[in-house]
Amino acid sequence: MNKKSLLIAAVAVLVIAIIGITYLLFTEKKANRELVQEFQLDKEDLENEYSQFVQKYDELKFTVTNDSLALLLEQEQLKTQRLLEELRTVKSSNATEIRRLKKELATLRKILVGYVNQIDSLDRINKRQQQVIADVTQKYNTASQQISTLSKEKENLDKKVTLAAQLDVTNIRIEPRNKRGKVAKKVKDIVKLAISFTVVKNITAENGERTIYIRITKPDNDALTKSASNTFSYENRTLTYSIKKYIEYNGEEQNVNVFWDVEEFLYAGNYRLDIFEGGNLIGSQKFTLD
Repeated sequence: MNKKSLLIAAVAVLVIAIIGITYLLFTEKKANRELVQEFQLDKEDLENEYSQFVQKYDELKFTVTNDSLALLLEQEQLKTQRLLEELRTVKSSNATEIRRLKKELATLRKILVGYVNQIDSLDRINKRQQQVIADVTQKYNTASQQISTLSKEKENLDKKVTLAAQLDVTNIRIEPRNKRGKVAKKVKDIVKLAISFTVVKNITAENGERTIYIRITKPDNDALTKSASNTFSYENRTLTYSIKKYIEYNGEEQNVNVFWDVEEFLYAGNYRLDIFEGGNLIGSQKFTLD
């Protein structure tokens, strides 16, 4: 082979080598460009996920009432924000840092899932506790209502027992008499009022000495009395009485007779006689003097 043929062969080999190297460089550059684009997309996805985690921690903090858990969530949120800031400063071509931040994100995801499960568990416990409290409150209210009802029933029963045990009188008679002991026809002749009544039988009433107050009121509603100090209590009031009578009550029917000596001026009109015992009005009778 002559020198010219060798030169042509060498040039051909060199051209082929240049073409091959150029093709390899172009292919590698294209691959690098595609890899950079892939890393850029990975970086953007990572930024979005980190941002979502930061927002999720914000939401979780508002759902917890446990101070210790709220502090842990705050710490994890700050850590996530710090890693997000690191990611934003990393170049897309820095594959090592992006891979590291990807691993950090995977760890954060596990931690976040753990907190979500813990909060859900606490929420279920809280709901059960609220239900228990609601049940206890309802039972308490029901019991209180029952106690109130029983108290009212007892109060009503006590009133019935009290009413059943109090004395009662019938056959009330008021007879005006003159100085000869006869029935006075005119009011000016009256010197004495003879009063009689019957205390009825009551086996539920307590036996023993009883004090009976008799109050005679004139047409102007003033009470006849021998002294302003002759008073007794009735329904949180102090009333004057005309006659006070002690009796020994044994539960059986008993007739009572009392007298009022007229020492004051009486005039014609409608009078009233009321009988009291034990703080109760046990009999009344109207009568007229002509």
